[in-house]
Amino acid sequence: MIDIHPDQARTLAAIVAKGSFDAAASHLSVTSSAVSQRIRALEVAVGRPVLRRTRPIELTESGQAVVRFARQLEMLSADLADELQPGNANPDTRLTLVINSDSLHTWALSGLAAVAGTVQLEILREDQDYSLELLRSGAAAAAITATAKPAPGCTSRRLGVMRYLPVCTPAFAEQWFDGGAAFDGAGAAEALAKAPVIIFDRKDDLQDRYLRRFSRKPLAPRRHYVPAAHEFGEAIRLGMGWGLLPEIEIGDDLDQRTLQTLAAKSFVDVPLHWQQWRYGSAVLDGVAAAIQDAARVLR
Repeated sequence: MIDIHPDQARTLAAIVAKGSFDAAASHLSVTSSAVSQRIRALEVAVGRPVLRRTRPIELTESGQAVVRFARQLEMLSADLADELQPGNANPDTRLTLVINSDSLHTWALSGLAAVAGTVQLEILREDQDYSLELLRSGAAAAAITATAKPAPGCTSRRLGVMRYLPVCTPAFAEQWFDGGAAFDGAGAAEALAKAPVIIFDRKDDLQDRYLRRFSRKPLAPRRHYVPAAHEFGEAIRLGMGWGLLPEIEIGDDLDQRTLQTLAAKSFVDVPLHWQQWRYGSAVLDGVAAAIQDAARVLR
């Protein structure tokens, strides 16, 4: 059985959080030599390296597991304190979550607002296809992700499906898609190869996922990168290009005909899942319940 001393685990977590051995020593009020000794003892206990002494410092897979343990221990300690002193609930408990920009922009904040009085939240914004890395590394306790399979040491629950519609302004459709007639036949691929498209950032594959439906050959239209959820939608509404927006965001736009879909019954569905540390805390479970309640607006 591997015996990990809590102080060793907390020291590794401090190194990652503060960026260096010296900064971790200052944070923990110990000497740099003590930090080095704790890490050496930890690696002996684990039987393999827990970090790579690069700039910035990188955790190995074993180091990621130890950091998750340290942060889970911190949350469990807060739970114990609340149980031993039930009249002194501690709203200073800190919790780091990873939430994709569209969920944050459209539905997730209402759930987080319901628990904001019981916990301090740090929200890391990351694409749903990349959020698991922050969960694996121990940087976050939970994440909204497109992956159903649980990450190591985590549980996974289905939240629902975020449906995206490819939309543009009527004027843009008239200019680039002949008012929509281009989608009646083989002209769709040719039109999409030329029409400017709005992309969130370099990690965003959603628009290309839609484009791949129309051609085996990669289509390479002119691209505008707009890495903010509100501004992404505004760029489309201003006619800079077409793009995929959450269906739950654009009901009024479609009703008022300020936006139109590129083609009837055309959409991209993205399944969303809530993954969190298996050994979390009452606070984390409360946040999970609030997120699941807010996610009822999804399909």
